[in-house]
Amino acid sequence: MSYKHPPFKMPDFEAENFKIAKDITVAPVEKDGIAPDKFYLTSHLPTFYKINGTWVLPERSSLNCVAVIEGETIKITELRDLKVGQQVVISPTDNPLADGIYLEDSPFDESVWIEDLAVETSFTDDYELLFELMKREKESGGNIVWVLGPAVVFDHDTRIALSELANAGYVHALLAGNAMATHDLEGGYLDTALGQNIYTQESVPMGHYNHLDLLNEVRRHGSIKASIDDGIIRNGFMKEITKLGIPFVLAGSIRDDGPLPEVYQTSTESLTAMKKITDKATLVICLATMLHSITTANLVSSYRKDKDGNIVPIYLYSIDVTENATHKVAATREYVAVKTIITNVQDFVVNIQKSLLK
Repeated sequence: MSYKHPPFKMPDFEAENFKIAKDITVAPVEKDGIAPDKFYLTSHLPTFYKINGTWVLPERSSLNCVAVIEGETIKITELRDLKVGQQVVISPTDNPLADGIYLEDSPFDESVWIEDLAVETSFTDDYELLFELMKREKESGGNIVWVLGPAVVFDHDTRIALSELANAGYVHALLAGNAMATHDLEGGYLDTALGQNIYTQESVPMGHYNHLDLLNEVRRHGSIKASIDDGIIRNGFMKEITKLGIPFVLAGSIRDDGPLPEVYQTSTESLTAMKKITDKATLVICLATMLHSITTANLVSSYRKDKDGNIVPIYLYSIDVTENATHKVAATREYVAVKTIITNVQDFVVNIQKSLLK
């Protein structure tokens, strides 16, 4: 593993401004899901909280949450998950440092920060870094989370590449929607994705019924796993990760057909399930889904503590054919520990396969 994480810039807490800062102030939650007045809204940037004279960094960060004190530690918590009696960090003076809260806006060197990239950019260095990161996380017991849109599974070679990457240990969780899973399963059932042949990319007669026929069949069996066990799904990424026991979260939307039995029906249920996945992530790869990518970029921490206690970045890769999508993901990420590649996602996946599995 030749890649080495950049060193974390630890603040000088012996400096006078840190010494004179008071300990954090907290206020109780008086009603479930409602934060007290003047609560401090969290950032992706590493934020320290002064507790009994010691500056404490939470294990992980998340955007637009609150900080809850638990003994001598801080837990970053979604507002909707707050419970009566929990103690929430507040900033009564609107001067965070004076209130015992310090946000480090330059925690790593320039390699971790995104540049202004466009479709004409050469992404060679970002590919090479990704290859190194994927190898490192596989070898060190990391957790690589993939976030996939339906366009990823409209191609035969891409479905094979994803399946081979999963078998080789480069996939540890999947976040997606009903459409991605439905069309991948459709490919394994009828050789089409949204009625288009996954081998020839030609639309087949009455093909617009195919994904609905697939949904009916899976729902008749009661689950994706049952339909796979019964042999109606011959191949595909969903079949592979189900066979391997790799966890996945399928988040529902207002316009889902079916949906598949495993799809979460409410946004809060989806977010809670996704958070359980992102809390374990050590590397995230988002492909061809702006909403799921933005949501994941919001949830997943920008840093983590490794087994030796070092603070290291959690890189999030955003790959899409449009700059608009990747720019929005980068902005949600606050431009820290995010890499964007503007390209055809099918080509991207096959490139990863050829580079890592050659």
